[in-house]
Amino acid sequence: MIRFLLAVIISLISMDATAKSIVVLGDSISAGYGIDVAQGWVTLLQQKLDGKGAGDIIHNESISGDTTTGGLARIDRAIALHKPDVVIIELGVNDSLRGFPPTLIKSNLAELAHRAQRAGAKVLLLSMKIPPTPANATSMFYNIYPQLAKELRAPYVPFIMGDDALSKDMMQPDGLHPNAKGQPFIADKVWPQLLPLLK
Repeated sequence: MIRFLLAVIISLISMDATAKSIVVLGDSISAGYGIDVAQGWVTLLQQKLDGKGAGDIIHNESISGDTTTGGLARIDRAIALHKPDVVIIELGVNDSLRGFPPTLIKSNLAELAHRAQRAGAKVLLLSMKIPPTPANATSMFYNIYPQLAKELRAPYVPFIMGDDALSKDMMQPDGLHPNAKGQPFIADKVWPQLLPLLK
């Protein structure tokens, strides 16, 4: 019996030692706008991690309406507080919708990633799309993410909502945010990109 208890204690200590801290720095898509937070993709991703039994924890530092500038104002505190092994960045779409130039958005995203990397964290970029606009702004915005991922040598998830999550029955009435039905699609797209970063 004593040997069994010692084995359990050693196992728990070992699990805690290898458990990863993950920070999600995002906007309304990650904050669970318009739905119960428990139904959001971040919570669903945590449930997938719980199934691994490694004790990995996601700290959701997302705020609805946030921009890359807002992220820059918050990331240092989030890093100091959670000491993340991985930082998932899901920001930029609100910047574009407010007319911020793609060069500024990319610069801010790069700085966010660099701060995370300097703190010893791996970075995962999540990309979004904006509604069609003149002057090729849509493609210019969307191209930020693969370009930056290549420069940073970091993985990224192309358009996290995907075509499946954009179907009408998976979107909220505003047509911008996925409802509870659309959240699993996001979690399933992020999951395979996150797993290698936890090794």
